[in-house]
Amino acid sequence: MQSNGALTAMEVEAGPYAPNSAAVTLPPKPLFAPLKAHEMSDGQVQFRKVSVPPHRYSPLKKAWMDIYTPIYEQMKIDIRMNLKGRKVELKTRADTPEVSNLQKCADFVQAFMLGFDVIDAIALLRMDELYVESFEIKDVKTLRGEHLSRAIGRLSGKGGKTKFAIENATKTRIVIADTKIHILGSFANIKVARDSLCSLILGSPAGKVYSKLRAVTARLAERF
Repeated sequence: MQSNGALTAMEVEAGPYAPNSAAVTLPPKPLFAPLKAHEMSDGQVQFRKVSVPPHRYSPLKKAWMDIYTPIYEQMKIDIRMNLKGRKVELKTRADTPEVSNLQKCADFVQAFMLGFDVIDAIALLRMDELYVESFEIKDVKTLRGEHLSRAIGRLSGKGGKTKFAIENATKTRIVIADTKIHILGSFANIKVARDSLCSLILGSPAGKVYSKLRAVTARLAERF
């Protein structure tokens, strides 16, 4: 009797594993639609304000429709000019597709205020890896009077030739506004352009900067 009992126990153990049918049938995965920009912030409207410097007021009036159209129609962000506060105000809408669109538009407007053309600054809306970096000549070297004027002249070159050469070689855009310098481009390209501009400020002749720039851009082209 004991051997029969042991045999039946062994047969039970060796039998195929039958899992609990209730554990196998799981409920279907829920399908949630992606959150809209206004839903991410609990339905609150997000704002950005960009100050308009006095010397950019007239260019802003001329280029207003070129700035307004891509922001309102493509990025789905509300934009208006506050004449009393002299600020461009941006805010999200219910149909804004991405929460990052607001910051992109603010960067675009800010780039225009710094002196970049609309056709150059609009790249900030299209591409994610573009930035604007600003620095002053005095951050590189303390210059006064005619020395400062000559440094600004070296940066631009005759008829802007040096500036255009650096822009084309590094795929960046450069604005020289008195002693402030603004560079628009990708991180690696900004670094190359900044190094060239710093060399010119420190007194390097343009020819030496060109040859160094040629070598660096050739190296960058091989890498990508």
